[in-house]
Amino acid sequence: LTAVIMLHFVGLGLGDHRDITLRGLEAVKSCTKVFLDMYTSILGVSTERLEEAFGCKITIADRELVESQADLILESAKDDNVAFLVVGDPFGATTHTDLVLRAKQLGIPVNVVHNASIMNAVGCCGLQLYNYGQTVSIPYFTANWKPYSFLDKLIINKKAGMHTLCLLDIKVKEISEENLCRGRNIYEPPRFMSVNEALEQMMEAADARDCADVLSRETPVVGLARVGQETQFVAYGTVAELLEVNFGPPLHCLVVPGETHELELDMLRSFAPGAAPAAQ
Repeated sequence: LTAVIMLHFVGLGLGDHRDITLRGLEAVKSCTKVFLDMYTSILGVSTERLEEAFGCKITIADRELVESQADLILESAKDDNVAFLVVGDPFGATTHTDLVLRAKQLGIPVNVVHNASIMNAVGCCGLQLYNYGQTVSIPYFTANWKPYSFLDKLIINKKAGMHTLCLLDIKVKEISEENLCRGRNIYEPPRFMSVNEALEQMMEAADARDCADVLSRETPVVGLARVGQETQFVAYGTVAELLEVNFGPPLHCLVVPGETHELELDMLRSFAPGAAPAAQ
């Protein structure tokens, strides 16, 4: 890995500093500069713990750096080995695909080291991965912006009998609309959507779109928290039941099951609120 100067995209997995692969760690140790994506997801340990484990200084890559100042990363990779660390898998966000493409266009060699992501680790709830349809993202609603378009994909998946993975919004280093209009770079506290918040918004959207046949308070759903971490928590029940469950700290996601067979149902029932320990 040290013979050729290149840009390494290294997946960190979902848990902590121990989840990086041997290939990934080897790539990181060969680099003079290491960036960490901290806005598309979060890891279960601090940046300082990663630095201690990997033996290097890590520069936080926030939204502004990755989306607006990516040239800084690419310019660094022209002369030195550079690592871009991603929670989960490097191709879990379109932003990272764009970075890879731009690096190739500049003639910068690229090395990708894959790892587990929520896209495959969601299988822990017992629903078979090959029975999932399109993944949807649930954004935070605002007073002036309440997009219900995620329901379209949910309806398509439901009609096809497919499960739907719902990824929940993350707000890190965001500027409020008021401060943005006033030109003030004042950042809001980080926010991570909970399963409960997502279900409330999904019910609001379903009521507005009059599609109770697709999603109602009696619809069975699966809530997941901190998948891949030691405090991983999964709960299965109706929307009404899961609204009463405390899923604990982030990150959360949820699944709306499609058609299920007996093995899937047996696994789901093992996560019913009465059958699973409470979130830690």
